[in-house]
Amino acid sequence: MICYQVNVACNTFQVFSSGKPGADELVLSNMAVLFDRVLLDMEEPFEFPPYHKALREPFDYYIFGQNYIRPLIDFSNSYVGNISLFYEMEQKLQQGHNIVLISNHQSEADPAVIALLLESANTRIAENLIYVAGDRVLTDPLCKPFSMGRNLICVYSKKHMLDAPELIEMKRKANTRSLKEMALLLRGGSQIVWIAPSGGRDRPDPVTEEWHPVSFWGQAPFDASSVDNMRRLAEHSGAPGHIYPLALLCYDIMPPPRQVEKEIGERRVVSFSGVGLSVAPEISFSDIASAFENPEEAREAYTQALYDSVNEQYNVLKSAIHGKQGLQASIPSVSCHSQGISQTFVTF
Repeated sequence: MICYQVNVACNTFQVFSSGKPGADELVLSNMAVLFDRVLLDMEEPFEFPPYHKALREPFDYYIFGQNYIRPLIDFSNSYVGNISLFYEMEQKLQQGHNIVLISNHQSEADPAVIALLLESANTRIAENLIYVAGDRVLTDPLCKPFSMGRNLICVYSKKHMLDAPELIEMKRKANTRSLKEMALLLRGGSQIVWIAPSGGRDRPDPVTEEWHPVSFWGQAPFDASSVDNMRRLAEHSGAPGHIYPLALLCYDIMPPPRQVEKEIGERRVVSFSGVGLSVAPEISFSDIASAFENPEEAREAYTQALYDSVNEQYNVLKSAIHGKQGLQASIPSVSCHSQGISQTFVTF
């Protein structure tokens, strides 16, 4: 029998202080279901294929993830930027087009935050979004139940590729299989894929302590090769493809460790906070590349344009949520929409 030490710090006081009726019962119920799923997976470990479809029955892991993260979100202080573009994306998906979302990455709760902010108005995106997921959320015993409820393309992260030299070749072959699966999906059209080409979760600036979209690599904000791979997959799929920059602000509800950790089983601290999600109009590679003769310079410029848009949207969300400006934080390119709506829980 393999034993795991799962280190969790649940700030239940934050949920209790949210003012939600029955918050204490809700916390206990969610934790009971979580540990039941963790123990079940320890007895019969689930193996993720290169392309994993969310498990909805006999146990609905998607609803489980929604219900677990929902009470951590202060919806009265949460915002969606440019919500009309999500309706535009749904129309394109219905027409057989593919959508790629180039995003920053804030926490392990990102998929649930996206789905919770979109579930009432953009159900198709909330439930069908495919996430490019690193191997750690597929192997960490506490993460796995949440990952099982999402549609995933499973890859080995670049930043952990060299952790075990004897596994490098296996990881590369696995990533090749995952890319082939993604190519097949995109050929069928009507797919929407989320990827964070930053190499990991955002971290605070060590000097200012300010959070913002950053790169693990400490060089270009986004990895240009990752962006270019997604662009070429979308362009060669045979279906019309569109690439949109997307910004997420949700680190408060489940912040990552200050330093990147190699070991599985990081400590989790959760809290009650407002969150934000924003999307900007699609950015065309050809429009940017036309100004460059050097293909590499064009790829770098395109990646920078995507990052600049994500960063601009992120700053608007930060002003709306942490700066308490609310809807007044809107700027001409980012229009904030309040998420102060009633939230319902689904029972299993």
